[in-house]
Amino acid sequence: MHNKTLTELKAGLAAGDFSSRELTEHFLARIQQHDGELNSFISVTAEQALAQADAADTALAAGNGGLLTGLPIAHKDIFCTEGVRTSCGSKMLDSFIAPYTATVVEKMAAEGAVMLGKTNMDEFAMGSSNETSYYGPVKNPWDLERVPGGSSGGAAACLGARLAPGATGTDTGGSIRQPAALNNITGLKPTYGRVSRWGMIAFASSLDQAGPMAQSAEDCALMLQAMAGHDQRDSTSLDEKVDDYLGALNNDISGLTIGIPEEFFPDTLDGAIADNSRAAIRELEKLGAKVVSVSLPSIKLSVPAYYVIAPAEASSNLSRFDGVRFGHRCDDPKDLEDLYKRSRSEGFGDEVKRRILVGAYALSAGYYDAYYRRAQQVRRLIRDDFARAFEKVDVLMGPTAPETAFKLGAKKDDPVSMYMADVFTIGVNLAGLPALSMPTGFINGLPTGTQVIGNYFREGQILNVAHKYQQATDWHKQAPAFGGDQ
Repeated sequence: MHNKTLTELKAGLAAGDFSSRELTEHFLARIQQHDGELNSFISVTAEQALAQADAADTALAAGNGGLLTGLPIAHKDIFCTEGVRTSCGSKMLDSFIAPYTATVVEKMAAEGAVMLGKTNMDEFAMGSSNETSYYGPVKNPWDLERVPGGSSGGAAACLGARLAPGATGTDTGGSIRQPAALNNITGLKPTYGRVSRWGMIAFASSLDQAGPMAQSAEDCALMLQAMAGHDQRDSTSLDEKVDDYLGALNNDISGLTIGIPEEFFPDTLDGAIADNSRAAIRELEKLGAKVVSVSLPSIKLSVPAYYVIAPAEASSNLSRFDGVRFGHRCDDPKDLEDLYKRSRSEGFGDEVKRRILVGAYALSAGYYDAYYRRAQQVRRLIRDDFARAFEKVDVLMGPTAPETAFKLGAKKDDPVSMYMADVFTIGVNLAGLPALSMPTGFINGLPTGTQVIGNYFREGQILNVAHKYQQATDWHKQAPAFGGDQ
């Protein structure tokens, strides 16, 4: 059952081929058997999952099923879940039991989803390799000596290893798309504001966006259909009609114009990565799409702009973790200053501390105009570049990541090199656009992905493009020989 897509499992439940309890027990057994090697889960909620599965079976028998009734889903441990630990991959929140449930989790539960557990992640979503987690690094199921990408690396690894058929992730600078590419799965970052951020622990509030991760674009469409929509509790949630993502999957793409940004194929890009993405684009040309060259001249500034804006917002958001109200508190503080200093020093890891310091510096008196204001001006230039491109094309395409999964520890002592792992994805977050990464082949046995970027609220269109590609190819169906049972 674990090699079936979410959509296929939905059909199997409807046909009575198996029950939700049988399906849930199957995935829980796989997690117990294999996750010791992967470390993709922080918490497994087996008892709760089986209770939800039994309720789903009752609903299905009565003909009252929702979009996701009976389907097992894993949630990134950045989403608050009432009564269940929500750690954000940090010692700071190791003991935090959320008193409420995030809108994303709530909406999916309302559609009948079964929660298998909470997946591992880079601490407070800060990282591109899933090595900054307090709970240890996650391993890539295609090669256990390599990273799965980050920050949604736990979600991507458990999906790649077929320990779950679907998972939620968050994307601040590429944290859904980059690990999706490195684990041979499909991951979608929606338009900023398309999916509620309420109950999702903030890293950089103007950049963070929740989205679905699964084997196929069809599965992501199914999950997004349940996740998307306005939420009055989230001031950044947009009151826009939710499209019929599932209904748009089979639209004809003949005549669709694909823009190829020249900046996504620099001379320094690995030739195999470039060839891989160009081959995917040619496949879409066979289906009737047209290809034109475009330019995003300011995109080269996206990484430096992002690493001013994101740390600045993080330094503000993480100021609430001070050892007073919740989270880690040091033992026997001498006074309030000692409480603050030691609680934060003990509770946060090195990467989080680094970004807090960078962000506080960028916002400080005398440096705000030189750094933060200038970065926001660059952000506007990047957004304008995308707007001009979308006057000529329907979607943009290029590599998701500049390389395949690298070795564990290879970049841990070189933060700048690590930051460049998101060089092709960050611009999308700065502009607030939707984008998807889909599997498009392998290089030396390791997966690669190609990114499809759409205009605002065009999630249906990029899902349609990816679905058409996946109907013509089978890269997304390839699974690693993990645990010797594939």
